[in-house]
Parts: sequence; C-alpha cells; structure tokens
Amino acid sequence: MSVDDKKDLKEEESEKAEAAPEEKPKKATKKKTTKKTASKAKKEEPKKKAAKKVTTKKTASKAKKEEPKKKAAKKKTTKKKAPKKEPVVEPVKEGDFLLLEMTGKAVETGEVFDTTDEELAKVEGIYDENRTYGPRLVVVGESYVLKGLDDKLPGLKLEESAEVEIPPEDAFGERNLDNVRTLPFRMLRSKGVNPVVGQQVEMDGRTAQVRSVGAGRVQLDYNHPLAGRKIVYEVKPASRYEGEEEKIRALIGRRFFGIDLALFKIKLLKKKVRIEIPEEIFFGENIQIAKRGVAMDIHRYFEDVDEIEYNEIIKRS
Repeated sequence: MSVDDKKDLKEEESEKAEAAPEEKPKKATKKKTTKKTASKAKKEEPKKKAAKKVTTKKTASKAKKEEPKKKAAKKKTTKKKAPKKEPVVEPVKEGDFLLLEMTGKAVETGEVFDTTDEELAKVEGIYDENRTYGPRLVVVGESYVLKGLDDKLPGLKLEESAEVEIPPEDAFGERNLDNVRTLPFRMLRSKGVNPVVGQQVEMDGRTAQVRSVGAGRVQLDYNHPLAGRKIVYEVKPASRYEGEEEKIRALIGRRFFGIDLALFKIKLLKKKVRIEIPEEIFFGENIQIAKRGVAMDIHRYFEDVDEIEYNEIIKRS
C-alpha cells in the first residue's frame, strides 16, 4: 500500500469517526422523545379513561334519574287523555215504573188507533178531549198495556225508540163469529139509537160496531174493531221512576187527571203513607173513588205500607 493510499484510508476513517458521533445523538434524541411521548400518553390515557368512565357514569345516572320522570310524565298524560266513564243505564226490566211514549197502528192499513202524542191524535182524527195526552205510566209486567206489548218491554233501552210487532192473539184477539148478532131495527130505535154503518153503539152494556143496516135489521159486531189483525207499536221509554216517593206520586197521577202532581204533599213513615190533598180538588168529581184507587195501588206495590192517610187542610181565607 502506498503512502497516498494510507493517507486516503485514514481520511475515510476520520470522516466516518466524525460522522458517527453526529448520528448517535440524533438517534438518542428520537428515542428520548418517543419515550417521553409514550410515557405522557400512558399517564394521560388513564385520566381520559377515568374521565370517560366518570362521564359515562354521570350520563347513565342522569338518564336513570330522567327515565322515571319521563315515564311519570307519560303516565300523567295518559290519565288526562283517558275518557270519562259514563254511568251505565240499566235496560228496562219487569216491575219498572216507566213513562212510555207510544203509538199503535194496524199493520195492514197503517191506521193509527192509539197514541200518546196529542198533535198526532188530532191529525189522525182520534183526538179525545176527555183524555190526558203525554207519556203514559206503565208498570212493566202489570198489564197496563196490551199483553203483547207488555211482554216486549223488558230489555228495551231508556230514551231509545223501538218498534214492537204484535200478532192478533196477543193484541185484540181473533175474530169470533159468535160475537156477531143481528137485531131488529126498531129495537135500536127504541133505545134512541139511529144506526149507521161503522157507528159504535152501546147495547146491553157492551160496545158493538154497526156492520150493516137493511130490511129492518141491523148487524152488530161485538168483536174489537182490530180483532184478527196484526198491529205494531212504536214505543220509547222516556224515563223511569226510581225513588218510592216518585213512584207514589206517579200512582196518584194515574187516578187524578189534569192536576199538577207537585201540589200533592207526600210523607213516608215507617208503615204509613201520608198524602195531603191540594185544595184545588176538594170538590172534584169522583174524588173519593180516586183516593180509594190510589190506596189500592200503593198497597199493591209497597208491601211494607199498611196504612194510607189523606189530609185535607182548609186555611183561613
């Protein structure tokens, strides 16, 4: 090896030696920085996790606390929206005291033969000025109306209209030929009757309809005009009497017509009913018969009542 080569080799080694110390610090600095960053990251990581856990716990706790409130609020809202329960109205049953609106017709012809409607009675030509119109008192099952209608009243709803069809046997019966008689014309004239076809007459305490007149003879039909015919009633249970005093007042109205029932003063005692008669009817026609009828009705429907007492008070003018 020449002197120049040796010189060159020494210079290369010198350069390598100078280069080596410069790289080592760089590597050390890099490692040092990495360690610090890693150490700092490791130290901060638990804090972050802890903070995350705390945050999670707080959030969960808050959610749990708010959840019952939400549920409570939901329940409260549901209660407000819930519809109110209306009282259950029982349908008509046997023994009920009803005020019944009713109109009866013949099915074949549509002819109205009975009604509680005063205006309809006038229109149909069956108005009776001696009769009181308006809803009629009916004690269900007590034959206050035709049997066929009475049997169909239980189960009807209050304040709702219904149509009840009744066959002849449960209405006015089948026609009976034995109830048709022929009498001499002079017999009717002797009783002051001038017979006309279709006219209703009273003979021997019975009502008959004149069917024919001719050759000195008159045919009378004692069957009911609607015998053998199917009928239909349009009915509406308008109201029901509930209390004892209400029922007794209704029974009074059945016997005393055309007077304000509020004028009667009623007192219920243990086994007695005391009724004060209003001064307006002191001298009414058949008042004693009416009082007797009311007493019989009360005894019939109120088994605990043994005595009915009537008072008539006359005050100084």
